[in-house]
Amino acid sequence: MTRFTRIMLAGTSLLGLVTAASAQQPLPQANDSYFVKAAAELQKALALQPITTRAKHVILFIGDGMSIPTITASRIYEGQKKGVDGESYHLTMDDLDYVALSRTYSNDFQVTDSAPSATAMVTGVKANNDTIGVDQTVAVGDCAGSKGHEVETLFEMAEAAGMETGVISTARITHATPAAMYAHTPHRDWEDDKSMADTGGTPGGDCKDIADQLVNWTAGDGFEVALGGGRGYFLPNGVADPEDEGKTGHRRDGRDLTAEWTSKDNNHVWVWNEEQFAKLDPAGDEKVLGLFEGSHMEYKADRAKDKGGEPSLAEMTSFAIKRLMKDDKGFVLMVEGGRIDHAHHAGNAARALEDTVAFDDAIKAALDLTNKEDTLIVATADHSHSLSIQGYPKRNNPILGLVRNEDGSLALAGDGKPYTTLAYANGPGGVFPATTDSAAAEPAGPREDLTNADTTSVDFVQQSTLPMSSETHAGDDVAILASGPHAYLFHGIVDENYIYHVMAKAADLMQDSASLEAPKKQDTASAQ
Repeated sequence: MTRFTRIMLAGTSLLGLVTAASAQQPLPQANDSYFVKAAAELQKALALQPITTRAKHVILFIGDGMSIPTITASRIYEGQKKGVDGESYHLTMDDLDYVALSRTYSNDFQVTDSAPSATAMVTGVKANNDTIGVDQTVAVGDCAGSKGHEVETLFEMAEAAGMETGVISTARITHATPAAMYAHTPHRDWEDDKSMADTGGTPGGDCKDIADQLVNWTAGDGFEVALGGGRGYFLPNGVADPEDEGKTGHRRDGRDLTAEWTSKDNNHVWVWNEEQFAKLDPAGDEKVLGLFEGSHMEYKADRAKDKGGEPSLAEMTSFAIKRLMKDDKGFVLMVEGGRIDHAHHAGNAARALEDTVAFDDAIKAALDLTNKEDTLIVATADHSHSLSIQGYPKRNNPILGLVRNEDGSLALAGDGKPYTTLAYANGPGGVFPATTDSAAAEPAGPREDLTNADTTSVDFVQQSTLPMSSETHAGDDVAILASGPHAYLFHGIVDENYIYHVMAKAADLMQDSASLEAPKKQDTASAQ
């Protein structure tokens, strides 16, 4: 008998003894509710089988600034709104089959902005902060240096393959994240010719503004659906905005890009309000440009008050999927919850959570309209924020409320004052100096006493450690949640540019020779 055989027999005997003992003595926690729930989750995981067939459709959901604490807080928030246990509530994205963590650093910064991070997700390469659709060699604002260094996006590849494409955002459709789907520019702020002139660019030169690039996108036959905000970047400065009295377009070149869009052919239409949007037929052949605000679309919490009316993110997502599904070759769609990020920058957790829930509703709409067997759905974020969930609040304590102890009493900080569960490391909720003189060391006053404050108000600004006019991004990893063909490839901790490679592989758009090519020396050095 060999040593290996003896070890195997011994192991088998030991396993038999353990099994017999377990059968005779059930675990005392076997009927515990948490134990039973986790055991059921294990069985579900064991039954999960990877889908390895081609993804006919790919939908990339990007919650701008949707950090892991944002997901957690939104889960609790929505559960509590529904009158159930918030801590154990499930958002739609919680139940996607696979999960990984994404490292979001850019080529030149520990903490990224949306432009290179979104670029990474749809091109497979990291780039410098504030640049879109170009590689790591391009410096911010260097138009000449960007030429020849454009990188191909998943959407351009899809168009070349004859697939349908769409882009949706609650931010301006020319903003960093949606722009990364189609634009190539050394400066994310070059959204129109005015913005170019204001930030050192040369309107009418070799680099085109982002709105121009969208309307005159040369990939395939262009987008079938483009929905978001940013109307002012498409209209000339002499044309009145159709919704906001006293406001006009921004463009100084006299071009009306909405007219350029509709003049392409009878199938190109543009809409700017909810009524016009509701009349669109997703079964039709129209290529739709929807611009529902002069700048960003409204927060979910404020959408009902909008003068012209706006569709929700879920409604835009549903329309886009129905419209894009008409083509037998499939589609690629990006859906951004863009205003999660803006609410965080304002130190306003309530609106950030509301918009995260709206983002989750859009994911549910997509799942309801698609089949897991042929549709890859990926939900992630481009970066995190400095939001934290802190203290020791008792179970079911309102997530926007003050921290309370188990006996219901207010928990107090070292200054003897209560504090909220949600707070920011920096932002407008900090105590600012009494003067802007850099030599001044005295604060404006002590931290505000929140005992009688309505911290659950949608307008409440959470307190922060460092006073800053705008809260900043953070550099911690964000979640990647996915289901559908090849979603099993999302595991472990990866860089966000890995997302592109999975999507391209799943949709059979990957060029094997490029994917297998050894990294160039400059790429290897930059990655170290």
